[in-house]
Amino acid sequence: MSEGLWVLLGVFTVAAILGAPLGLSMLAAGFAYLIATHQDVGLVVDQTMNGLYNSYLLIAVPLFIFVANIMNASGVIERLLAFGGAMVGHLPGGLAQVNVVSNLIFSGMSGSAVADASGPGLIVARMMAKNGRYPRGFAAATSVVSATLGPLMPTSIPMIFYALIANASVGAMFLGGLIPAAMMALALMGVIAIIARKRNFPREEKTTWAQMPAIFGRALLPLALPGILLGLIYSGVTTPTEAAAIAASYALLLAFVVYRTLHPVQLLTVISDTVRATSMIALIMAGAFVFNYAVANEGVPQLIRGTFLSWNLSPTGFLLCVDLLMLLLAIVLDEVTILLVIVPLLVPIAQSLGIDLVHFGILVVVNMMVGLTLPPHGLLLFVMSGLTGTPLSEIFKEVPPFIIAMLGIVLAVTFLPELALWLPRMAGLIKS
Repeated sequence: MSEGLWVLLGVFTVAAILGAPLGLSMLAAGFAYLIATHQDVGLVVDQTMNGLYNSYLLIAVPLFIFVANIMNASGVIERLLAFGGAMVGHLPGGLAQVNVVSNLIFSGMSGSAVADASGPGLIVARMMAKNGRYPRGFAAATSVVSATLGPLMPTSIPMIFYALIANASVGAMFLGGLIPAAMMALALMGVIAIIARKRNFPREEKTTWAQMPAIFGRALLPLALPGILLGLIYSGVTTPTEAAAIAASYALLLAFVVYRTLHPVQLLTVISDTVRATSMIALIMAGAFVFNYAVANEGVPQLIRGTFLSWNLSPTGFLLCVDLLMLLLAIVLDEVTILLVIVPLLVPIAQSLGIDLVHFGILVVVNMMVGLTLPPHGLLLFVMSGLTGTPLSEIFKEVPPFIIAMLGIVLAVTFLPELALWLPRMAGLIKS
């Protein structure tokens, strides 16, 4: 390792240990690297500006965050929860099943695991724990694992970042995640049913057919949003970014005109929250662009590629190594950092082994979502613990059965590429 690389890694490690945000840690490391290697520090601005402002696709990210915040603030979630309750509330572990289904529906509007956890996940967890109907650890755990469904569905923010990095089709990525997301949801619901029967958890009262039209009618307009988005993108009428802008306008229309549940003061809060979340992502991206420049300048991608190739791994063997790496990294890093710093090093290797980049991207996202739930440092565990006031130890005890089921989906996607490729291929978005 060169002196510059030692400086880069040393400054980054020290800054991270001191508790600096990851974006600032990477920026500091990049500055230190440029100074140590006697390069123009103006490269920081050059890399950041080129990275942040040369991609029209990135504008979709704050727009989807805005949609999720509007839906959270306007009370639309309650309509979706009522619809989910009518669909699956009568199954064993009724409210826990509703948690999975409502997160699956809301994910078509948010694209973020944290947004799902703090939206429908939080509401259902509180409903489950009320009056001791479910143990609070189990309630929080089901919200944690259900929130992982969001980034596997269309409007997925991690998929947008991956498409940018790998030059993959956003439309193909969105379609490719549908079958793994459905499998993940069914696996989680199966685990809930087994636990509910074993621990005698309650079911909700079954909705009659006479009640269904009213419940469906109240949820129809929010339910239409994912369909509108997909229709616009796959018909070729709009780009994903333009579809995101239409989705934001649709969400505002619902909140202000149709339901009239959002006030101007609340809109200011929504905008503030959106700007704050977008700024945090932009800071991480700025740091990642500078950090990646230093890593590339030191020849690290070639070193990693040579190491993997020297192992003579088959495509499946490489994917299994990626599975393990992604799961471990997701415990300590957020998904944006992994996508912007680690994944660019792996994409050329996957491509050289003949692995379809859409399949590879779906597998990366699935792994990262599972990693967010892994004790002791999975991000979603801390988010849900903070939101509900549930001790982490109580959540830790409840998540293992869900993690085992989710790892089964990871292996299925690893060994069966068609789970991620069949729908994009049928839509003509990837070559046969």
